[in-house]
Amino acid sequence: MDLGLRDKVCLVTGSTRGIGLEIARQLREEGAVIVTSGRGDAGIGDLHVAADFVQPGEPERLVEATLAQFGRIDCLVNNVGWAEIHRFDELTEEIWDRSFQLNLMSAVRATRATLPGMRERQEGAIVNISSTAAKRPSAGMPEYSVMKAAMLSFSRLVADLYAKDGIRCNAVAPGPTATDAWLADGGLADQQGTRAEILAKVGAGRPLGRLALPEEIAAVAVFLCSERASYVTGAAWSADGGTVPIII
Repeated sequence: MDLGLRDKVCLVTGSTRGIGLEIARQLREEGAVIVTSGRGDAGIGDLHVAADFVQPGEPERLVEATLAQFGRIDCLVNNVGWAEIHRFDELTEEIWDRSFQLNLMSAVRATRATLPGMRERQEGAIVNISSTAAKRPSAGMPEYSVMKAAMLSFSRLVADLYAKDGIRCNAVAPGPTATDAWLADGGLADQQGTRAEILAKVGAGRPLGRLALPEEIAAVAVFLCSERASYVTGAAWSADGGTVPIII
């Protein structure tokens, strides 16, 4: 199936590992021009920009670098994010603020910087990577859950405001995914107990009985970027193995 992404300029934030890296790979396989970003200096894109998205101004700098080289951004995927295990009563103002900057404002700033060009061309696709924790908050990741819920509201807001300009905006809400965030030393599994036991428990908590693979989440994001999703906007696509039920 041709997704209509050939030669589209696609900017993927937080794309040096995990879900973001897989999104960049799949977009590249579709023939898109890829811009990657992350704290490190190496990426797989036609352009890579090292950036620390906790810092105000960094998302805008990434967008400016993309526009300077390619002249436009057809697809923006806001994938930057990070979670740690915390109890609600131990969260400090600093932890809340860091999560706000990284998990929400990074997307707000990148989107705000990208919208003028998309509006001028009267087309564009934005995909925000949220979380299943946005729909059912995780007691172990309270600040992350709140920011990812705000991401869903932000996605709907952008969709409503800019549909008239030919811009689509959707969100993907993944469940726990087999990336370094969960699997690495000191990752979310290690923070909660014995890694193998925690991963088995988390996997068993999904109706499909396992963690997602990053390529499974990426496939949803790539579809939403594509012309095949030309009538999809304002949606929050669950890719969580059936974890959060639809309420009718």
